[in-house]
Amino acid sequence: MRLPSEPIGSIPRSQSLIEAMQAFSSGGITRETLEEQYRKAVIETMRLFEATGSKVITDGEQGKPSFATYPIHGAPNVGPGGVTIPFQDGHARQLPVLTSGPFRYQTYADIYLTTAMEYAHLPIKQAVISASALSLLYPQAGIAGYSREEFLNDLIDENEKDIRRCLEKGAHNVQVDFTEARLAVKLDPSKNLLKNFIDLNQRVLDRFSPEQRRKIGVHTCPGGDQDSTHSADVDYAQLLPELFQMDFRNFYVQLASEKDPRRVLLLIKESIRPGQRVFVGVIDPIDSSVETPEEVRGRILMAAEYIPLEQLGSTDDCGFSPFSDDTSTSRHTAFDKIRSRIAGTELAADELRI
Repeated sequence: MRLPSEPIGSIPRSQSLIEAMQAFSSGGITRETLEEQYRKAVIETMRLFEATGSKVITDGEQGKPSFATYPIHGAPNVGPGGVTIPFQDGHARQLPVLTSGPFRYQTYADIYLTTAMEYAHLPIKQAVISASALSLLYPQAGIAGYSREEFLNDLIDENEKDIRRCLEKGAHNVQVDFTEARLAVKLDPSKNLLKNFIDLNQRVLDRFSPEQRRKIGVHTCPGGDQDSTHSADVDYAQLLPELFQMDFRNFYVQLASEKDPRRVLLLIKESIRPGQRVFVGVIDPIDSSVETPEEVRGRILMAAEYIPLEQLGSTDDCGFSPFSDDTSTSRHTAFDKIRSRIAGTELAADELRI
């Protein structure tokens, strides 16, 4: 068996799609025109993905306004002024806030999968946002007549439905984006917030059978937006042991941009459980330079010193431009990096004789 290699999800949007999204927001074009631009972007993205030699692809999240808030985009009971997430370069992203109950998704991720599967020639991976990330929408002051417990119960129901619909639609696998995990330690060094996040995601996972969980994974990274991160300064030792206690089968772990990757690999070695597979990040999406296949091979061979081959895979550290307005990385650079990941993974597999 060759080493598996998978993308995280997002690919920089085409300029025409970005302009169409902006025009639609200002009322300059119809939804039908926007949908046509989205469809064109998906087709082009998947063809470019297929040309890289990837065995598993995504639609590049071309139609998502954001990897984090797509479920509640356009919801009548959310407003501005939610939790602010500061990035190390000084810019910030602010989440919306729930203004009244009940909490309901406006969009489930299988709608993107449906479009992608019309044109795909390869298995499609679908990313979904975690329940823990969306739990940040509930205001600290509470909502009259709608308790936090009621909100969390609704949230778990909706998050389960989001994952289940993608599995039933035929997704190759489903990746839960848990990029706020490392941030949780930064926001709350006591780690109570992280524990609450993990408990919430595990409650969702508990609703799936062992067989279904084989097709569900979780992604962690220190965020990646406009060539900056929100929590790369948080020690992975504060997260990884707890992360691997969750009953996911696949773990997608940012590693290429770590200052001391061997220390992180040792943490993974000490934390990984039988039956779990770790896709280690071998591509840094916010580094403008394109890794060579030989660099990727070296990173995988290093990882193989710590992780059993039957539990090892490769991936990108994070998605490319997960927010629709992020133009810091070009589509050309993103696909060059993906080609290097695929080629480098094959080189490593040859050297490891698998």
